[in-house]
Amino acid sequence: MSGENFGGRGGRGSNKRATNRAGQGRSGANKSDRTRAGAAGQGGGSRRNAKGHERNRRSLDQRQKSALAPGQRRRTADPARLTAFEVINAVSFDDAYANLVLPKAIRSHRLDHRDAAFATELTYGTLRNQGTYDAILSHCVDRPLEKTGTQILTALRMGTHQLLGMRVPAHAALNSTVALARAEIGSGPSSFINAVLRRVSERSAEEWNDLITAEAKDDHQRLALTKSHPTWVVRAFRQALAAHGRSASEIEALLDADNAAPVVNLVELPGLGSLDEALAQGAEKGELVEGSAYYSSGDLGRLESVRSGSVRAQDVGSQLVARALASAPLDGSDLAWLDLCAGPGGKAALLGALAAERGASLLANESVKHRAKLVESSLKPLPADSYKVVTGDGRQIAKTVSKAALLPAGMSEGQLFDRVMVDVPCSGLGALRRRPEARWRKSPRDIAELLPLQKQLFDAAASVTRSGGLIAYVTCSPHMAETQNIVHDILAGGEVELLDSGEALRAVALKNEDGASRLSGEREVAFAPDEKKPQQTTAQLWPHVHATDAMFFALFRKK
Repeated sequence: MSGENFGGRGGRGSNKRATNRAGQGRSGANKSDRTRAGAAGQGGGSRRNAKGHERNRRSLDQRQKSALAPGQRRRTADPARLTAFEVINAVSFDDAYANLVLPKAIRSHRLDHRDAAFATELTYGTLRNQGTYDAILSHCVDRPLEKTGTQILTALRMGTHQLLGMRVPAHAALNSTVALARAEIGSGPSSFINAVLRRVSERSAEEWNDLITAEAKDDHQRLALTKSHPTWVVRAFRQALAAHGRSASEIEALLDADNAAPVVNLVELPGLGSLDEALAQGAEKGELVEGSAYYSSGDLGRLESVRSGSVRAQDVGSQLVARALASAPLDGSDLAWLDLCAGPGGKAALLGALAAERGASLLANESVKHRAKLVESSLKPLPADSYKVVTGDGRQIAKTVSKAALLPAGMSEGQLFDRVMVDVPCSGLGALRRRPEARWRKSPRDIAELLPLQKQLFDAAASVTRSGGLIAYVTCSPHMAETQNIVHDILAGGEVELLDSGEALRAVALKNEDGASRLSGEREVAFAPDEKKPQQTTAQLWPHVHATDAMFFALFRKK
């Protein structure tokens, strides 16, 4: 089995960190191994007589005794592994997102750069490969996995990732995981974990791969096992590739991209921020969109520009769709913009900055209070009179805008908008690189329940858009039901017309050496749902093609 299947990052740097980290011997395993080896080598032979009694043994009062009972020894969990354990438990018990919890945990445990990198790889690698590891563990546990207990299963998955997905020596992976379990779960479970992980260690990653793939009933299940995605997601992604004009044969590349650690993308708020500080700290200019950069130099909180909010982390896919809506040609007035589903505020901040540059104002609506507070925080760097954040049901936006007091300066009661972003609540299947745990939380039923809401939100947006105004329908998902099928339903209503969404994205992307958009050619994003109307396209970004989230974008004009 390749390191890509089991290793999360699988990169040379992370493997090196893993080897260094494991070699520190904090669990005590290395030291005790050396002690035993030294004792065996003294004198070159046995120290026992014919009756089995040890010769020259110290008297009772001379012997060195442990102050701890056997079950109390080596209960100290190493900080990096403890950090990963706590984060994964938060994901399991509290439905937390690892990308939000992990940075806080790293700071709480005061991990240095090397240990932080190890904890990050252990956390994300364990979460990404959960399905594969569970298939392996089912061969090593004599009971259903769901009956082992959540914390025990977390420790087993973490140990398996170290054994099969990281270059951690087997003895270090076993001893450190058992020490962690003894400290955090108990002596009894730690013995069980030790026995199971020893069984895992008896086969290589390649041997386990051969074993579990031999049990697959079909190709979808084979990919689900080896690429660690639910079978229904594999099937949906394969269908989505074809539905957006790409080859279904790209499915393995797409799944592999989901299992690769994403690069941190930065964006500078136009007219407000600058990437100069980040570039001076080792960031590299982005290749897809202006005002962006790749950052891999550690904690973003070290950057003053990030702390001030004028520069922030944002996936390039989100940057592209926001700029595409803001830059698309528009006849008539262009002063009133709306972000209907603004939380947590990333796209709203970029839209608001672009609007402020042109003298336009942004109304940012969010239905959940705590997310509305995040939007407020995101928009703080903008001129105070250029935006307003309101909390309300997006489906009732017409009622919200009927109250002049809730609108930014310059907007009036019953305001109709020129540009509207409808970034609907969705399955999030397009962001599995950044939120690997989401793949295990979702089901086809979740998507079915979201579809009516997505259409209702678009209809509400259309009701407050002026004739000739633009509406962008956006989802972080490639699933057909949330993308092309919704577009078909929208067009059936007759209120709007679909524009060339692919061209809108190509227009805001940077150009290559030949002067062509970087979203053209092999990276083409456009697809015409109706082959009789090739000028009307949707646009889909892909992790394996564009190194972005799988963001869907459809641009409409109100009739």
